Amino acid sequence: MPSYEALSEILDPATTVLLTVECQRGVVGPDSALPELAREARSSGVLERVARLVAAAHESGVQVMHAIAERRPDGRGANHNARLFRAAERLPVQQLAGSTAVRVAPPVEVAAEDLVVRRLHGLSPLAGTDVDALLRNLGCRTLVVAGVSANVAVPNTVFDAVNRGYTAVVPGDAIAGVPSDYTPAMIRHTLALVATITTTDDVLACFERPRRVRRA
Repeated sequence: MPSYEALSEILDPATTVLLTVECQRGVVGPDSALPELAREARSSGVLERVARLVAAAHESGVQVMHAIAERRPDGRGANHNARLFRAAERLPVQQLAGSTAVRVAPPVEVAAEDLVVRRLHGLSPLAGTDVDALLRNLGCRTLVVAGVSANVAVPNTVFDAVNRGYTAVVPGDAIAGVPSDYTPAMIRHTLALVATITTTDDVLACFERPRRVRRA
């Protein structure tokens, strides 16, 4: 893991964005469509750590963005080209636009200055969405990725961020997947090759240093 000095240099508040991935009620909430993943995110403390990261970002002036996956009731625009998508169509809880399922899940708080970006298709918040353009307009150079799942959306996010020239930072204890032993294996053998792997506490230490003037 990087030293505090090295991580602090990467996590300049003026050029850093914290992205929460699918931390929505229908995924990690009590009435999740994916109860095993929801249990893992909560029992492991991952959702609480995401909430701590968001709160610290709000305090330090780091921009927060929440990536939400949803679908229209008629399914228009949604993918059907993988088993995952077809299985999602049969789940008892649907991530329908405008429903409670696509609201950010407590204890993660959404501030007025946060950006909430919703997608109707695909596996990644960055591919074919507004996220990349928004990050560039914000002057982002470093993207901190937290949330779920370590199986699909998180690695897709990290790969897409790196392919687009961003430095990806992953607090390994702030992402969750299933089964529980899959996440550390994914981090060690895959994400560590392309992203800066750290911990929630180390990111918080960088966020909590004296606040700089926020970009306009």
